[in-house]
Amino acid sequence: MANKQFDNHLGIVGWLGGGRWGVERYLYILHRLTGLSLLLFFMMHIFASSVRIYGPESWGAAMAILKNPVFKLGEFCVFVIFAFHALNGIRLIFIELGLAVGRAEEPIYPYKSSLNNQRPLMVIAMVLVAILIIAGGYNTFFGSH
Repeated sequence: MANKQFDNHLGIVGWLGGGRWGVERYLYILHRLTGLSLLLFFMMHIFASSVRIYGPESWGAAMAILKNPVFKLGEFCVFVIFAFHALNGIRLIFIELGLAVGRAEEPIYPYKSSLNNQRPLMVIAMVLVAILIIAGGYNTFFGSH
């Protein structure tokens, strides 16, 4: 049996890009990464909140550190991650419940149910994410505190 060799016409871009992956596959990866990021944030939040057991002085010192502008940017990043993860999760729930799948059809790529039903839902979800990010960014950086 001869070894088959396939030319890599796309180079490193093809390796990173996943070939024929659709945008839904990238959203899936981003959903996983944002979920892990939120888990990491919650663990750090619990750790930071646990400083309170050492008394008011320790708590005040910890809160003074969090007044740094870098943490305001981090707070905004957590909001962006949460907004994406929440709305993409709602989109995935609709798909899993069969509300955005469409009628059964012959599975020929590109799948028409994906293009006709799931893609518009994805666009709506991402537009809502963008609106939330803009509103949250305005509130974080320009809102009254």
